[in-house]
Amino acid sequence: MAKSKKRILLILPPLIIGIIALAWSYQGREEPKQMPLAETETLVRVILAPQVDVLPRALGYGYAQPGKVWEAVAQVSGKIVQIHPQLKKGAILGKGEVLLRIDPTDYELAISEIDSDIRSVNAQIAELTAKEQNTKASLKIERRSMELSQRDLERKRQLLAKKAVSQAAVDQEERTVLAGRQSVQSLKNTLNLLPTEKAVLGAQQARNRAQLAAARLDLERTTITAPFDSRIAEVAVEKTQFAAQGKVLVVADSLDVAEVTAQLPIGKLINLMPQGAAIPAHARGLMESLPDLLRLSAVVRLRGGDLNARWDARFTRISDMVDPQTRTVGIIVAVDDPYRKAILGVRPPLAKNMFVEVELRGPVKPDQVVVPRSALHDGQVYIVNGDSRLERRKVGVAFLQTNFAVIGGGLAAGERIVVSDPVPAIEGMLLKPVVDQALAESLAADARGEGPVR
Repeated sequence: MAKSKKRILLILPPLIIGIIALAWSYQGREEPKQMPLAETETLVRVILAPQVDVLPRALGYGYAQPGKVWEAVAQVSGKIVQIHPQLKKGAILGKGEVLLRIDPTDYELAISEIDSDIRSVNAQIAELTAKEQNTKASLKIERRSMELSQRDLERKRQLLAKKAVSQAAVDQEERTVLAGRQSVQSLKNTLNLLPTEKAVLGAQQARNRAQLAAARLDLERTTITAPFDSRIAEVAVEKTQFAAQGKVLVVADSLDVAEVTAQLPIGKLINLMPQGAAIPAHARGLMESLPDLLRLSAVVRLRGGDLNARWDARFTRISDMVDPQTRTVGIIVAVDDPYRKAILGVRPPLAKNMFVEVELRGPVKPDQVVVPRSALHDGQVYIVNGDSRLERRKVGVAFLQTNFAVIGGGLAAGERIVVSDPVPAIEGMLLKPVVDQALAESLAADARGEGPVR
């Protein structure tokens, strides 16, 4: 019992002190005041919609290929007797250099044989010409002799009428006249046949000359030279090896032009083309006029590690088909002198099968209003109106690039575009706009084509 009283005495003083402290803390405190209701401002980033000259661009990728590929096919058969010491895969050889030489002996012998045939026919033609001249001379003599015989015959006939000569003498003279006529006719026949014989020899001579030309051509074909400055891609023959006619001996790539076929989505390609460009109805000259008609330019880039090489390129043509799987179309661009433009340590030669990036550029579209693609919300943009309140605005999109959209209508240059994402975005909500100048400058630079295509 004594212990319970002692515990109560220990607890009671702290409890009394706590009650006194609590009462003292409430003394002098004012009643709570009710604050008036106020609208909260939402902080958003904005830009002033820029109006700039837009350079439409699109990226594609493809493999570099030589503009021309030459296959040295053996047009004559024979043993390889000479081969260029540098004729190996990857070597660069100049135009006109002798790559291979096939044994010319058989073709030189053929030329000699045909030359002999031609000289023989020439001799026969000369013989016929002399024979013609001799026959004409003999014919002249025979005609004169026949005239004299004819006169003698007439005199003897007159004498026969006077009984001065016998009938036998007249008959003998008549036989002499007939023999003369026979001789004249024979000479005429000989002269008539000579043109035919000459024609036969002339045809034979023409055939021999054609054979000689073919033999000389075959002799020329025993020497194979590079038709242009080229890089050797394949060598399929060795010295002393027999080369059969029709066999591919060497494959070489041209160095003057490299071509890249870059695959682009059709929609992006259409965005690059000038509006209202009419394709000529006639096919003649279309390929030559197509680059001027579409006014496309291109840049080829090779990226890898620290390497970022660049070549100016020209648009040449469009592929003949659309890829049914990717729904892309091939755009062929050309880089002139890809080897001569090489810079050691900076830009390598644009070699075959390099995987490169192609930036295709269309004609500049002046005075276009652009916004970031992130600022588009299902065809709408958020505007900060004159009362600093959010306004949803329906806009028309002319075309899209990777990171910005070109507005075709519904938005004027200089209007404040919300580029952050207020959540929730309520029509008419009060906003506190902060201009993001860096984003605006970056957007304008991208639209002008001054930055990389992202």
